[in-house]
Amino acid sequence: MSMEVTAWMSMHKAMTAQDERRPFSKATLRRIGGFARPRRRQLTWFLLLGVVTAVLAVATPVLAGRVVDAIVRGAAVHVVVGLAVLIAVIAVAEAGLGLVSRWLSATIGEGLILDLRTAVFDHVQRMPIAFFTRTRTGALVSRLNNDVIGAQRAFSNTLSGVVSNIVALLLTLAVMIRISWQITVLALLLLPLFVVPARRMGSRLARLEREAANHNAVMSTQMTERFSAPGATLVKLFGRPAHESAAFAVRARRVRDIGVRSAMVQWVFITALTLVSALALALVYGLGGFYALRGQLEPGAVVALALLLTRLYAPLTSLASARVEVMSALVSFERVFEVLDLEPLIADRADARHVPAGGVSVEFDDVSFSYPPADKVSLASLEEVAVLDTRGGVEILHGVSFRVEPGQLVALVGSSGAGKSTIAQLTARLYDVDTGAVRLAGIDVRDLTAGSIRATLGMVTQDGHLFHESIRANLLLALPEATEDELWDALRRARLADLVESLPDGLDTVVGERGYRLSGGERQRLTIARLLLARPRVVILDEATAHLDSTSEAVVQAALAEALTGRTAIVIAHRLSTIRSADLILVIEDGRVVERGTHTDLLSAGGRYGELYRTQFDQPTVAATTMATMAAAG
Repeated sequence: MSMEVTAWMSMHKAMTAQDERRPFSKATLRRIGGFARPRRRQLTWFLLLGVVTAVLAVATPVLAGRVVDAIVRGAAVHVVVGLAVLIAVIAVAEAGLGLVSRWLSATIGEGLILDLRTAVFDHVQRMPIAFFTRTRTGALVSRLNNDVIGAQRAFSNTLSGVVSNIVALLLTLAVMIRISWQITVLALLLLPLFVVPARRMGSRLARLEREAANHNAVMSTQMTERFSAPGATLVKLFGRPAHESAAFAVRARRVRDIGVRSAMVQWVFITALTLVSALALALVYGLGGFYALRGQLEPGAVVALALLLTRLYAPLTSLASARVEVMSALVSFERVFEVLDLEPLIADRADARHVPAGGVSVEFDDVSFSYPPADKVSLASLEEVAVLDTRGGVEILHGVSFRVEPGQLVALVGSSGAGKSTIAQLTARLYDVDTGAVRLAGIDVRDLTAGSIRATLGMVTQDGHLFHESIRANLLLALPEATEDELWDALRRARLADLVESLPDGLDTVVGERGYRLSGGERQRLTIARLLLARPRVVILDEATAHLDSTSEAVVQAALAEALTGRTAIVIAHRLSTIRSADLILVIEDGRVVERGTHTDLLSAGGRYGELYRTQFDQPTVAATTMATMAAAG
């Protein structure tokens, strides 16, 4: 490998590494050791192969020098041929060891990526919903990709590189000094001309690369948001395509300018290093030739020194950037450990029980609740803010108590932000209460396993979220072992079978991002089909028809009737007409139950429920009067 190429590789590492100057605790190193421990045998062989490869790399130039000496001395043909065969054997051995070393490197590195990714993914899935409402998805995905790969480099690249380069450097220096210490010292004097440009140019290019990466990240975020169905709709509705294009073009042009500057800096650097390389070789050949002509040095030694010179600068330049690589890898490990150190707020107790068989009641007993503050559920780096908000959560629910008997339907109504959806989330144990208790079948949900709660309870929300997968995959989320007949039965009961049958790919039709290839009513019916497939004993409907037109609502209501039959149900309703037949209606305001009773009782009482009902059902009249007034004015 030529000296300029070696330096270029060193500079590229400096460009891609992050030089974080901060101390690292022994605990971090111990945790890294914990991930490495299962692969300690592979790591040992990997390091040993690196040492052997370094020794063979030094042996080749020495043998090449001996070939030259044998030719000059007029040695027998078999001696020259023998040395040539030995060089060939070493080359074959180097190639073979290189393949084995690469296999070990890939096995260790990819295994570490697997362990770290699965650990982070599993851990993140246990985090509370508050974590996802605060965290930027892109920042979290970066931990699973960039940082995990950065941590992997510590084992597959940096560790072996440091060990093999130290061995190669010491052996090369020892052999060169033994051949001619004078030439070796002079060659070392040229080292600053070789390493310093790589370091300085590398730092300069690293700054340009980081700026380009930042611009690319912003453009990526802009594209992700604007190319989604809701984002594209928003841009078109407000007539902002030209503004969006201009903002994108500004950053794209800056990335182009950085690319041109980077290309020129790299070319100047390579040209300068080519010159330094030529000067170094000229020094060896000139001074070495002078000594050889005076009989102070063998001709073969001159050739060996020239070849060893490239083997000397290679490990030196690599070791010069090793600290940056190590620090970068440690930073990546710490960023991964940051996520793993976030404690999930919801966890099964050691003696957690299953929800008993049979009908299931739902009970809230003097429940008070506040959403957790940011410092309990998030990281500043994941929110992309300087400092997390450490203020305590504001209490949302205040002493809420009610009971839903098995098979009953209880409706929650009230103003937006009153706490209705919070009650639904606490029932599903997406959060834990601050005081009081939420019980399923008479057992505190904190004493039940999360798996049995999920199997007992099903929820349909107003957004009807679907994954960008097929209809089949979205249904199987509820019951992975469901048969084809069970899938179609659920679709028929959700009033969606005819639509799916009419699609060219049927159950294998991809619904698009968030299900946007389907209408709002169709998305809701598909989520209801998913619920029917799961067969929960408790159903929560969180404003499942809030954003539907009258026709879609009628069809969805028919599907919901199937979902609610024979089940304990909590329905959060915006349209009061949908909950007239509820066994019990709770009016929630400011996190408190202010009224309770049947539809008839609450209307007769003339309280808050009556006010909400009159406001909602008088609205068409008000709207018609307003339109008539506007028409007359026009």
